[in-house]
Amino acid sequence: MRSTFSSMASASAAIGSLVLLCTAAGASAQISGPAAQQPVTRVASLAAGAIQGTVQDEKGAPLVGAMVSALGATSAFAVTDRSGRFELRTLSPGPYLVSARLSGFIASRGQVVEVRPSSRASSSIALRHAAGSAETPYAVVPAGLSVPLPPVPSSDQPEGESASSGGDDHSELAWRLRHARRGILKDATLPEVVADESPSPNTSVFGPMTGFVGHVAESSAHSVSNFLTAVPFSGQLNLLTAGSLDTHFFTTDSFSRGIAYVAVGAPVGDSADWSARGAVTQGDIPSWIVAGSYATRAPARHRYEVGLSYAAQRYDLGNPVAVIGVTDGGRSAGVMYGYDTFAVSPALTVTYGARYARYDYLTDNGLLSPRLGVTIAPVGEHFRINGLVSRRTLAPGEEEFLPPGDNGIWLPPERTFSSFDPNGLLQAERTNHLEAGFERDLSAGSTMVFRVFRQHVADQLATVFGVPGRPTGDLPHYLVGNTGDVDATGWSAGFRATIADRVHGSVEYTQTAADWNANVDSPYVVMINSSAVRPGFERIHDVSTAIETDVPETATRVMVLYRISNAFAHPVGLTTTAVDRPMFDARFDVQVRQALPFMNFSTARWEALFAIRDFFREAAVDQSVYDELLVVRPPTRVVGGLTLKF
Repeated sequence: MRSTFSSMASASAAIGSLVLLCTAAGASAQISGPAAQQPVTRVASLAAGAIQGTVQDEKGAPLVGAMVSALGATSAFAVTDRSGRFELRTLSPGPYLVSARLSGFIASRGQVVEVRPSSRASSSIALRHAAGSAETPYAVVPAGLSVPLPPVPSSDQPEGESASSGGDDHSELAWRLRHARRGILKDATLPEVVADESPSPNTSVFGPMTGFVGHVAESSAHSVSNFLTAVPFSGQLNLLTAGSLDTHFFTTDSFSRGIAYVAVGAPVGDSADWSARGAVTQGDIPSWIVAGSYATRAPARHRYEVGLSYAAQRYDLGNPVAVIGVTDGGRSAGVMYGYDTFAVSPALTVTYGARYARYDYLTDNGLLSPRLGVTIAPVGEHFRINGLVSRRTLAPGEEEFLPPGDNGIWLPPERTFSSFDPNGLLQAERTNHLEAGFERDLSAGSTMVFRVFRQHVADQLATVFGVPGRPTGDLPHYLVGNTGDVDATGWSAGFRATIADRVHGSVEYTQTAADWNANVDSPYVVMINSSAVRPGFERIHDVSTAIETDVPETATRVMVLYRISNAFAHPVGLTTTAVDRPMFDARFDVQVRQALPFMNFSTARWEALFAIRDFFREAAVDQSVYDELLVVRPPTRVVGGLTLKF
C-alpha cells in the first residue's frame, strides 16, 4: 500500500513539476523586456512562424470547411474545422496576405498579417452570405490553355470606397502583383510542341526523337520535374530512445533501445492527402513497423480514409518465457482498414467501414472489426445527436503491432508477451458496443457531451507485468489471458473547452454497472493474479481528463492525460487479499515538446521531445471498459529525443 501511494505521489509530483516548469517559463518570457528578447530574435531570424485564427459569418457563427490562404514569402493553405478554427504552420517570417473563401459566401478582403520568427500570429476573418457565387475569371494564353486569374475583391468592397487611396492600391490583386516573384502565368508550363506550330525534333543519346514518341518523352520529363518541384512534401523524423522507470533507471542500459521514426506525406490535388510512415528499433528485440494511409479532406460528400500497416518483431536470445507460442523466433501482424464518412444531407452524416487484422500467432484466420456511426444535426450544427454500433476485436499483444492514435508516439514492438496458459494458447477478445448520445456547443470553443452505452464482451483480456516465479531478466515481458465474459451498461457526461486559443481541455465522468460471468477455464489467471477475475456484479466510477496547452513565448507544447478509477486491478495472489488496496488508482501520460529555433533551417523545424506514461493501451471509443482496468503493474515508460519536421 505504501509503495502504491509513493508511486502515485511521485507521478503526481512529476506531472506538477512539468506543468509548473512550463508555466514558469511562459511567465518569465512575458516578464522579460525587449532588451532581453533581442538576442533570441537574432539567433532565430530564420525560424518559421505560424498564423492561427477563426472564420465566422456575419452573425459570429463559426464556418466549417472554409479555405484559408496566406500569400507572402511562401504560400500556405488550410481548411477550418468544426469550430471555425484554422492554423497555417511553417511560414517564413514576413508579411502575408490572409483571406478566406467558402461556397455561398463572398470572399473576404485580404488582411496583412505579420509573421514573426518562432511565434504565432492571430487573424479573425468574417464572411458574408452571397445570393450567388461569381465565376472565376480566366485568361486565354496563345496555346489555348486557360489559366485562372486571381479574383479581384470588388464584390465585397463598400460602396464609395476606392481600391486606391492616395495613389496606393491596397486591393488583393495589387498585393499579388507586387509580391509575385514571376509572371502571373508562372504555373502554366507549355511544352514546346504545343506553343510552336512547327516544333523541331527532339534529340537524345539515341538520336533525334520526333512525332508522338518525342512528345511523350518530353511530357514525361516535364511531369517528373513538376512533380518533384511543385508537390509540397512534408515529413517528420524522430530520433528517440526509450526506457523504464521501474528497473535499472540510472544504469547505462536504462535507455539502450534506440528508435528511428520517419514519415513522409503530400497532398493529392486539393481534396486529399497521403502519408507513409515507419519505425525501427535495435536491441534485445529487433523490430519494425511500416504504415500508409490516404484520406480525403473536408468539405466533401464522401470523406474516405483507407490505410494498412505491417509490423514484426524477433527475439533470438532464448528466453524460455518469451518464446512460448512464438513461431520461428518472431511474430508479425498486418492490418488494413477503410472508412467512409458520407454526408447524406447537411443534417445527416453516416460513417461506416471496417478494420481487418491478421496475426501469425493466433489460430483465427482473421479478425474483422466493423463500425457504423450516425450523426444528426436537427436544429443546426450547434446540436448533434450521435449513434454508434460496432464490433471490435482485440488480439493479445495487439498494442505492440498497431500504429498509435493522433497523440501517440510511434514506437515499434518493444516487448514480448506470452499466455497465462503454460500451453501457450492465445485467444482474441470481442466487444459488441452500442452507444447513443448528443453534443451541444455552448459557445465558441466549448462543448457539452453526454452518452449512454451498452457492451457485451466475450473473452475479456487481462495483462500482468512482473509475474513472480517467471523471471524474464531485463526483457520487457508480460502475460496475457482471458478472464471471462462481461455485460456492461453505463453513461458518461463530459465537457470540452478552449481557453484563449492556447489551452484545450476536456473532462469526462463515466459510471458503469458490470455483470461478470467468469471463465471456468481460467485457473492460471487466478493463480497469477486473482484481482484480474471479477465474478459477480461491480459498479465502476471513472474520471478522465486531458489538457493540451501551447506557450508561444517559449515555443513549448504540453499534453497531459490523467485517469482515475476505482476498478484498476492490483497485484493480488492466492496468499494476499485486495482489502489493503487503495479505493482509487490513477494512470497518466505527459508529453512535452520544446521547439529549438536555433537549429531550424529553411522550413525545417527541430523539437525536443520528452514523454512519460504508465498508460498501457491507446484509448478507443468502442473498446471494452475493462481493457485498461485489467492491466496489472504496468511499467512507467520514458521516451526522449529529437524531432525534425519539414
